[in-house]
Amino acid sequence: MNAAVVEEWGRPPVYKVHPEPRPGNGAVLATVEASALTNLTRSVAMGQHYTSKGLRPPVIPGVDGVVRLPGGSRAYVTALGASGLFAERAAVNPQSAVPVPDDVDSVTAAALPNPGVSAWVSLEHAAAVSPGDHVLILGATGVTGAAATQLAKSVFGAGRVVVAGRNTERLAWLRSVGADEAVTLDRLGEVVSAEHAKRPFDAVIDYLWGPPAETTLTALTSLGVNRYHPTRFVQVGSMAGETVALSAAVLRSTGITLRGVGFGSVPPVVMARARSEGLSRMFAMVAAGGLQLPTRTVPLADIEQAWTAPETPGVRTVVTP
Repeated sequence: MNAAVVEEWGRPPVYKVHPEPRPGNGAVLATVEASALTNLTRSVAMGQHYTSKGLRPPVIPGVDGVVRLPGGSRAYVTALGASGLFAERAAVNPQSAVPVPDDVDSVTAAALPNPGVSAWVSLEHAAAVSPGDHVLILGATGVTGAAATQLAKSVFGAGRVVVAGRNTERLAWLRSVGADEAVTLDRLGEVVSAEHAKRPFDAVIDYLWGPPAETTLTALTSLGVNRYHPTRFVQVGSMAGETVALSAAVLRSTGITLRGVGFGSVPPVVMARARSEGLSRMFAMVAAGGLQLPTRTVPLADIEQAWTAPETPGVRTVVTP
């Protein structure tokens, strides 16, 4: 079969003929229809992600996507490991597959789960967003941040959503799909401090970490020590840096609690519910026009160029065989 293959850590995948996977342990051989090119896919396939431990090249990228099962039905599946979905065929476990409805195309269905499920778990489980909550989303101009912005109000009933990011065009667009206020990162500290003092934030969903997180955590001290308010700070992505410098006084003088969302930090039952009930609901929202996710399609044969090409802000690249 044709596949994208990483033959050496640190090098982009190449398009070549590769042996078909041999299904075992209940897996079946399925025909791949689409798989999203995500940051997770890149880091796993380059040996840089913590789930890459134990992997050795050659590796076929593609951690999730849409396949056509032997019976003819379409389903969303995951494929962490050395044999991913950037290929014509893949071995998948039908027991964990999520049906894709007829009114959602395969490209959109492949693009949605990675940002959608992450945003769902962050909002529902980690941040426990309730109706009326005041929510701040750092890095909202990215694909996952944009999904979280839309879901915060439409599904979880947030009363006010403030978004922050670098791309001013995307920030303006987010105002049209659920954000009440948008702020560029150069004004982050002053705006968060003022907003928090006026109406304390109940939850922060952070896709940036690094300096923007430092600025935000410091700004959340604006209530002062005599005014307690619990703020759930959820760390999801680290696009602005892997570390922060955090004063101990920030945590001692505020009601901030810190936690992360990623593999290993979420109970399996929570992730399974988000991938079944949550994803099914999001598929229905996409079909009804209530959840927007721009995509661009790239043929598998062009994987070498697509792998290193600059991302268009807010647009998910999807690879099709």
